[in-house]
Amino acid sequence: MEYKFCRKYTGEVKAVIFDWAGTTVDYGCFAPAVVFVEVFKIRNIEITIEQARIPMGIAKRDHIKEILNMSDVAEKWQSVYGRSWNENDLDELYADFIPRQIGILSEYSELIPGVKETVDELRKAGIKIGSTTGYNTDMTAVVIAESKKQGFLPDSIVCANEVPAGRPAPWMALQNTANLGVYPLESIVKIGDTIPDIEEGLNASMWSIGVVTSSNEMGMTIEEVNAADPISLEKKKEKIRNKFLNSGAHYVIDSITELPVIIEDINYRLRNGEKP
Repeated sequence: MEYKFCRKYTGEVKAVIFDWAGTTVDYGCFAPAVVFVEVFKIRNIEITIEQARIPMGIAKRDHIKEILNMSDVAEKWQSVYGRSWNENDLDELYADFIPRQIGILSEYSELIPGVKETVDELRKAGIKIGSTTGYNTDMTAVVIAESKKQGFLPDSIVCANEVPAGRPAPWMALQNTANLGVYPLESIVKIGDTIPDIEEGLNASMWSIGVVTSSNEMGMTIEEVNAADPISLEKKKEKIRNKFLNSGAHYVIDSITELPVIIEDINYRLRNGEKP
């Protein structure tokens, strides 16, 4: 009879890696969406805020490319310019996007309610805090400056332009593990508000959590959420929960404040030798 040794980590969660817009700041994830609409509009291409939101979570240049590849956007481009878009167009759109995004980020960097308190609680438990983002370094610097004033500053911050590829690739999440000096991967939690966030965590072999109410998928301000019809709101939230779960999320939560309870459950599963 033959046996193979199977090593199991039975400790606790050591780190949580957060997304930024829609997860820790910018309730409803509005800052990128409004600028995507703007940069296309100045080229006489009308896109909706809903279209602008579809690729959310990936690096911003890649995001613009995904919008250009939408069939109706491609048709509009052909109609306006008499040709298909090309890489030079993509470069120009992204070049326009950067200063416009940087210019408004300070207006969209308010901490989502409960973030500071939740992070403080995690740190008291000895958990390190990392972060990943589809913003580049210059954009993120604006968000960091504003969030720091409000008492939130992760121990590690990795931007999409600092690694070989942004989400859904695992490189930003994995760079956080090196920055934080934390392993094994099953001791780490990744949380975000988009499907690319969830896939990033899964591809990094981490526990992956989706957050609903403040998300890009909801696309609502906190005032709109509070004023919404409860039944309609719950239907929308349930649709997003299912979307995240069908994308492989291990957990889906309404609010960031639920995270400590989820970590307790993950700790229980880890003690029993489970992996993501």
